[in-house]
Amino acid sequence: MHTNATSATEGGASKMPEQAPEHSPEQAPEQARFERQLDQGIPIESADWMPAAYRKTLIRQISQHAHSEIVGMLPEGNWLTRAPTLERKSILLAKVQDEAGHGLYLYSAAETLGVTRDAMTLDLLARRAKYSSIFNYPTLSWADIGAIGWLVDGAAIINQIPLCHCSYGPYARAMVRICKEESFHQRQGFAIMTVLARGTREQQEMAQDALNRWWWPVLMMFGPPDHESTNSDQSMRWGIKLHSNDELRQRMVDQTVPQAQFLGLSIPDEQLAWNEARGRYDYGEIDWDEFRRVVNGDGPCNEERLAARQRAWDEGAWVREALKAHAQKQATAVAAA
Repeated sequence: MHTNATSATEGGASKMPEQAPEHSPEQAPEQARFERQLDQGIPIESADWMPAAYRKTLIRQISQHAHSEIVGMLPEGNWLTRAPTLERKSILLAKVQDEAGHGLYLYSAAETLGVTRDAMTLDLLARRAKYSSIFNYPTLSWADIGAIGWLVDGAAIINQIPLCHCSYGPYARAMVRICKEESFHQRQGFAIMTVLARGTREQQEMAQDALNRWWWPVLMMFGPPDHESTNSDQSMRWGIKLHSNDELRQRMVDQTVPQAQFLGLSIPDEQLAWNEARGRYDYGEIDWDEFRRVVNGDGPCNEERLAARQRAWDEGAWVREALKAHAQKQATAVAAA
């Protein structure tokens, strides 16, 4: 889902830049070949030589993206039994299942870099790894499910489509399918908002309230402003990231304002205005203090989300142990044969 969500850029807000290390003379040919692949747009594969800092950056970004997909199931899962109709329940269940699949694709992509899924999960539970700040906000009404699809998944698409062309092959290939499914999720959310916006006055107010609460956190999804994004420059040089945070955020504003107008809803920003000279919308200042608080663990649902992941980890221990025992039994049988 979500993410960059995703946002995969958010983790850079509290870390020092990851600089490429000095290379030994023996590594010079490999470094030259790596840079030539980047220059020629040839994907880097898991078996290829890559700088340690490139590998570290990918693990941080892909694991954060995977964590975001899994944690992103929680606010929507809150409405699985309370969706207004059986059809809505089944659609939402299918979407949550998609998000679980996205997490699995991404964990698998990260594993090609030599990190285990258990290690990534333990880093999350120990708060050494992050997930998208957007999932630390509560879903208070059914309209929030529409807002998540329309806005959160819409932001994820803007952030993630360029990742289909990122320099690391396994990540890029995983993103192709994810983006197709996210596009469907975004349409689903917009359909929910359309029904509400054209419904009773109470439904219209519910839709507007959801937009009011989600608008600014969604803009925060793209990560800190460019001058504070410590990892972006290096990631862009490596082709892991193709556009800056502020550029993607601007795309989100320009894309969403006409959609809100179509729905008859108002963007909660008094400074929002079309700039004829720029051919883009100007918008108000984001509350970056709130962004930093939520990213660093002080959001409305941070503790609740991590507690849910810890509970799932603890309760799933017997499944992991059973799978390991089964795999060992099979390996022993093969060796005996």
